[in-house]
Amino acid sequence: MKYFFAFIFFSQFVFSQSPYPQDYFRSPLDVKVILSGTFAELRSNHFHSGLDIKTQQRTGLNVYGVAEGYVSRIKVSHYGYGKALYITHPNGYVSVYAHLSKFSPRIQKYIKTCQYDKESYEVEVFPSPDELPISADEIVAFSGNSGSSGGPHLHFEIRDNEERPINPMLFGIDVEDTKPPFLSAVYAYPKNKRAHINQNKKRTELRLIPTSKGDYTTEPIEAIGDIGFGVVSYDQQDRAYNKNGLSNIQSFYNGNKTFEMDFKRFSFDESKHINRFIDYEVYKEKKSRIQKLFVQSGNTLSMLKDVDANGYITVEDSTSTVYKVRLRDFKGNEAWLSIPVKGKRAKEILEAPELKPNTYIIANQVNELDQGNVSVYFPKQTFYEDFHIDFSVANDTLKLHKNTIPLMKSYTINFDIKNYVEDDKDKLFIASLYGYYQKPSYISTKRLGDKLSARTKYLGTFTLASDTVSPTVKPVNFQNGKWLSKLSTLKVKIDDDLSGISNYRATINGKWILMEYDYKKDTLTYDFDDNINTETENNLKIIVTDNVGNSTTFESTFFRK
Repeated sequence: MKYFFAFIFFSQFVFSQSPYPQDYFRSPLDVKVILSGTFAELRSNHFHSGLDIKTQQRTGLNVYGVAEGYVSRIKVSHYGYGKALYITHPNGYVSVYAHLSKFSPRIQKYIKTCQYDKESYEVEVFPSPDELPISADEIVAFSGNSGSSGGPHLHFEIRDNEERPINPMLFGIDVEDTKPPFLSAVYAYPKNKRAHINQNKKRTELRLIPTSKGDYTTEPIEAIGDIGFGVVSYDQQDRAYNKNGLSNIQSFYNGNKTFEMDFKRFSFDESKHINRFIDYEVYKEKKSRIQKLFVQSGNTLSMLKDVDANGYITVEDSTSTVYKVRLRDFKGNEAWLSIPVKGKRAKEILEAPELKPNTYIIANQVNELDQGNVSVYFPKQTFYEDFHIDFSVANDTLKLHKNTIPLMKSYTINFDIKNYVEDDKDKLFIASLYGYYQKPSYISTKRLGDKLSARTKYLGTFTLASDTVSPTVKPVNFQNGKWLSKLSTLKVKIDDDLSGISNYRATINGKWILMEYDYKKDTLTYDFDDNINTETENNLKIIVTDNVGNSTTFESTFFRK
C-alpha cells in the first residue's frame, strides 16, 4: 500500500508539469470561460476536439485571435463547423474557431469575394501567410450558431503541427471547477466463457454505493477468470450544469496500475475508435456510454497508457482482492471507485442456447453478401472482430443486423432496379429505416445504369424509396411586387419532405447572389449589403433541387431604392 500511494504522488507530480506554453494564448472571448463541452468528451462517433465555450445564449460576441499569426484556412459549410476560421501561430500551433455567425470585416470581405468567384456558399480556402495576418488581441470573428451547432457557443481548438487537437486547458485556458467527477453506473465484463461474475457469464451491472467522502464502492462481487470493468461517469464545472467529459481515468488491481486513459491529445483518424472504447451496443440501445477500462482488438487509441494485460484482471479461486478506479477532471478533482472482488468458483452456470444468424463475417477479409436484387460489399477490416450477421432481403428491404455493431469504415449496398419502370428509376434512392415508425432517411445514392449504390458506416434496415415531390419555396419577409427598401436581408423558406435538399441557386436580375442556407431553420438569407441588386426593379429567381433531381423554381419581383 505504501508503494501504491508513492506511485499516486509521483503521478500527480508528473501530471502537474506541462510542456505547453502557459502565457502564450489568451482566451478567445471577453466573457468568463464557462464550458458546455470539454476536450475529448464522448460524442456520437467521435471525441470532441475542443472546448465549447458558452456565449451567454447569444450570438455576435467578439471572438479574438488568441495570439498573433495568420489566417491559414477558412471553411464555410452548411453542416459541421459551419463558419470556421483557422489561425497558424509562429510557435507552430493552430487555433480554430467554429460555429461563427460571421468574420471580422476584412476577413468577411475576403471570403465573400471567394464565394462570389466560385458562386457557392460552401467554400474552403487556404490564404497565404501574407494575405490575412493577425495581430495579438485582434477581433477575428463573431460568435454564432452556424453549422451543426445545437445552440449558440464558440467551439475553440488548439492543434499541433500534425493537425492533432490538444486540450486548450493545457495552455492555461482556465475554467473554474471545484467539483469531483460523478459516477452513475459500473459494469463488470467476463472476457470469455471461462469467466463469470456473480453467477453470470455476461455483462453485469454492479450496485453502486456512494460513500460519505464523495467516493464510491460496490457490494463485493464473486468472480473467477479474466474480468474487465466499465464505468459511466461525467464531470461538471462550476457555474454549469452540463455533463462533460473526464480528463483522466486510471484503474488499479491490488495497488498495480492496469489501465489509463489520458484525454490530452488525439488524431482525427483515430477518433472513430470511440465506438470500440465505449460499449457500442448499450449506447445504441440505451443511450448510455459505458467507458470500457479494458482494451479489445482494434482499439488503437493513442490516449491509452500503461495498459497491463489489456486492462483485464485475473481472479483466482479463494482469493480476496480490490479493484480501484480513479476518475479525474482537468483541475485535479477526483473520485475513487473500489470494487471488492472475491474469487469463488461457481457451480455449473446454465445458459440458454444462443441463436446465431447463419451468415458469418470474418473481419480480416473481404465479405460479400448477395440475395435477390441486393448485394452488400464489406471491405477488409470493416469490423473489429468476427461475428454472425443477420442478413435477409424481402420486398426491396434489406435487413442487415441491428445497429449495435461498431464499424471501422464504410461499406457498400447495391440495389438492382432493372425491374422498375424506366420513368420511375430516376426517383429511386436507398434509404435507411429508423425509429418506431421506420421512417426512410436518404443515404447518398449513385446510379449506374440499373444499379443504385450507397455507402454507409451503420448496420440496420434499408430499403428502396421513391421521391416524386418537388421541394417547396416560400417567401418569409417579403411579398411579390412590393417595395423592400427598408429590409436589410431577403429570406425564403425551403423544404423537402423526403430525400432532402441537394442544392440551390439564386439570382437577382440574372446575377448570382450569395444566400446562406440554415438547415436548422430551413431558410435561405441574402444580405442586401452585398450590393448585387443596383436596379429599382428586381427579379429574384431561386431554383431548389432535391437529392433525386426534383426541382422547384421560385420567382418574385421586388422594388428597392
